Amino acid sequence: MARETVDLMIIDKVSKQFDGRTVLSNVSAKLATGSSLGLIGKSAAGKSVLINMLRGNAEYKPDKGKVIYRVNHCTKCGSVDLPYEGVPCSRCGSAAVTKDVDYWALPERDKLREEIRGRIAIMMQRTFALFGDKTVMENIAEALPHGLSERERTDRIVELLEFVNLTHRTTHIARDLSGGEKQRTVLARQLAKDPLFFLADEPTGTLDPRTANMVHDSLSKLIGSKKICMVFASHWPEAVDRMADDAIWLDEGNVVMHDVPEKVTAKFMEEYHFERTETSELGDPIIMANNAKKYFFSVIRGVVKAVDDVTFDIKEREVFALVGTSGAGKTTTSRMIAGMSPCTGGSVKIKVGDDIVDMSEAGPEGKGRATPYIGFLHQEYSLYPFDTILQNLTTCIGMKMPAELAKVKAIQTLMGVGFADDAIDKVLYSYPDTLSVGECQRIAFAQVLIQEPRIVILDEPTGTMDPITKVTVAKSVLRAREEFGGTFVIVSHDMDFILNCCDRAALMRNGKIVMIGKPADIVKELTKEELTECGIN
Repeated sequence: MARETVDLMIIDKVSKQFDGRTVLSNVSAKLATGSSLGLIGKSAAGKSVLINMLRGNAEYKPDKGKVIYRVNHCTKCGSVDLPYEGVPCSRCGSAAVTKDVDYWALPERDKLREEIRGRIAIMMQRTFALFGDKTVMENIAEALPHGLSERERTDRIVELLEFVNLTHRTTHIARDLSGGEKQRTVLARQLAKDPLFFLADEPTGTLDPRTANMVHDSLSKLIGSKKICMVFASHWPEAVDRMADDAIWLDEGNVVMHDVPEKVTAKFMEEYHFERTETSELGDPIIMANNAKKYFFSVIRGVVKAVDDVTFDIKEREVFALVGTSGAGKTTTSRMIAGMSPCTGGSVKIKVGDDIVDMSEAGPEGKGRATPYIGFLHQEYSLYPFDTILQNLTTCIGMKMPAELAKVKAIQTLMGVGFADDAIDKVLYSYPDTLSVGECQRIAFAQVLIQEPRIVILDEPTGTMDPITKVTVAKSVLRAREEFGGTFVIVSHDMDFILNCCDRAALMRNGKIVMIGKPADIVKELTKEELTECGIN
């Protein structure tokens, strides 16, 4: 018998300030069982602040307003369940009372508050908190609740692996996964907690569009079948349209629009414009891969061909993309170019001056001659948390020049990655944890550019960016190419970004390159299924 829809979460006029700056202003929403709220907005709009507030993280306690969780509270064991009157406790079978719980009004160590917090699952942007030496299956098993039989544990692990489409990575070690695969493993671990409330900050930000759509559909089905609720932030209007029942557009903490998803995303996208730029004159090849291979060996899995016999060259001043779905071999190929992962066959070489350097050859006379000229922005980038942004861009990375000159250079670089003139002074003396994830991502990009590398490798640079910020980053790449003569290698499944930013692209599948050409030409050759994989409608 179907259960009626009841309210599960009430966000009542919440506001929040940090250091005198308003980051949320008078935000309200109501979520029923089986429903989802989508948050959209530019970087620093307040999306992550609201999600952290709903999670109950102490520093995000609202200055005004309430967060109400409606739950059934067991009179015997104290556990919480969905708020259906007359339904006994799922843990011990005792009677339960339906309560409206003002979360932030409860004492910090209150047992009811802890019970509710324990039933809130959260996925943060670009956070890959996994046991690196354990397999995917073991990572999921660690997150399962205690008291399950061995058969129940196995069935639950299989169910979660199928849900996140990782049955083909069951025995892979977590540290060897791609960024997208790590993100899906984190998602499975969070869902293993059997949450009542699911919070997600860019839950599919680093996934290829096909896998992202699969996860979007699965999450929607899960929310509906389990009758829980979800609040998620996404820079993809498609994700909000696909998963949300209700949508809020935030900008600098203010609610710009609160309506049905299609109306909100359509209005938000009116600001999205991507201007094409003519290709700069290119030089001779500076990166050369010849039958390059990267095989991993495992007692359990045997030979894993992460990169399998790829050949290509990248010219000086070229913006070149490695395209493909999650796990296709893009990141491993980029690490081979950077000398971080030596070839197990073939070669990857870099031109330094008039010399050719083999990036698999260790030591200062080998790849050590090229690595000082290569900048790499990882998916799992990090900033120094206890240093200001100015320090992150100068002293923290060993910049040796007078302080005033270093500051001028930092300002120029921040402007280059899209920070407004009137915001830069404040940003320079801020700490990373006071900025949004999108802002920190652009600062990490600036941290690479400020060192003036000849080759810049960007691994999923737009993964958690809203469309408007993507425009800024694309312009930054093209501007840096023109001003500094840099060569860019962009690892991405974001074909929209690549179409407007890159000169050529290599499409990878299962460790192999299946096509190299202009992005538009690659799109013309893609099948219907491949178009979906690369996010082209």
